[in-house]
Amino acid sequence: MKPKDLVELALLAAIWGASFLFIRLGAAAFGPLALAGLRVVGAVACLLPLLVWRGELGALRRHWRAILLVGITNSALPFICFGVAALAITGGLSAIFNATTPLWGALIAWGWMGERPGGRKGLGLALGFAGVLWLAWDRASFHPGEHSVSPALAVAACLCATLMYGFSANFTRRHLAGVPSMALAAGSQAGAGLLLIPLMVTHWPQDPPSRLAWLEAGLLAVLCTGLAYVLYFRLISRVGASNAMTVTFLIPAFAVLWGALFLGETLSATMVGACAVILLGTALVTGLLPRRRPTGA
Repeated sequence: MKPKDLVELALLAAIWGASFLFIRLGAAAFGPLALAGLRVVGAVACLLPLLVWRGELGALRRHWRAILLVGITNSALPFICFGVAALAITGGLSAIFNATTPLWGALIAWGWMGERPGGRKGLGLALGFAGVLWLAWDRASFHPGEHSVSPALAVAACLCATLMYGFSANFTRRHLAGVPSMALAAGSQAGAGLLLIPLMVTHWPQDPPSRLAWLEAGLLAVLCTGLAYVLYFRLISRVGASNAMTVTFLIPAFAVLWGALFLGETLSATMVGACAVILLGTALVTGLLPRRRPTGA
C-alpha cells in the first residue's frame, strides 16, 4: 500500500474505534434501539445522495431483496447487539470481540459453502476461538449491572453481532457479487432503517437526551457509519479487500485508546493476552501472515 493508503487505513481504524466510544456513551442516553435507529438514519442521509450521484440507484432496485437481508443482518441487528453490550462492558472489550468477525466468516463458509479450512486456517480458527473463550470466561458474570445487563449477556451480544457479520459477508459474496459497493452500503443502511425506525419511535427515551448525547449520536451516524463506509469501499477499490481487512487489527487499539482518554477505561492483562490470541488466529484465517517460502539449494 502507498503512504496515502496507510494514512486512510489508520484514519478508518480510528473512526471505527471511536464508534465503540460513541455507542458506549449514546446507549445509556438513548437506549440501544433508539441509538441504532438514529445511526442508520444519519448514515442513509449521507449515503443515498452519493448513490444517486454515482448513478447506482438501478442496482439497488434490481437487488433490493438481497440487500434488505444484508441490511438487517449486517447493520440493524448488530447495531442493537453492540448497543446492548455497551451497557455492561467497555468499548475496548467490544472492539476485541468485533475482531472475531473473520473467524465466524470462515466457519460459516466451511459449513455453508463447503470451504474446508486448511492447516493454517484450521489452526487460526482454533486459536481465535480459544482467545474468545478465555476472554469471555474472564467476563462471565451473570450479575446485572446498572442498566440491567450482565457482562455475560453483553459478551453474548457481541458474539451474536459478529456471527451475523460473518453470515452477511458470505451471503454478499454468494448472492451480491458484482453489485456496486455504494448500492450495497446505502441500500443496506436503508434496509436496516425499515426495521430500526419503528423500533426507535416506540422505544424513544422518556427523559430528553442532552445536547452532548445528540452530538455523540450524530458523530456515530455521520462519521462512524456514513463517512466510514465511503472510506472503506474506496480502500477496497484501491488496495483490495484483503488489505482493507487489516483495519480489523487496528480498531481494538483505537477503541481502547479513546476509552482510556475520554472514559478512563482500563486495559487488563487478560484483555491484552486474549486480544493477541484472537488477532493471531484472525491473521492465520485471513491469510495476512505470509507463508514461509522454501529456500533453494
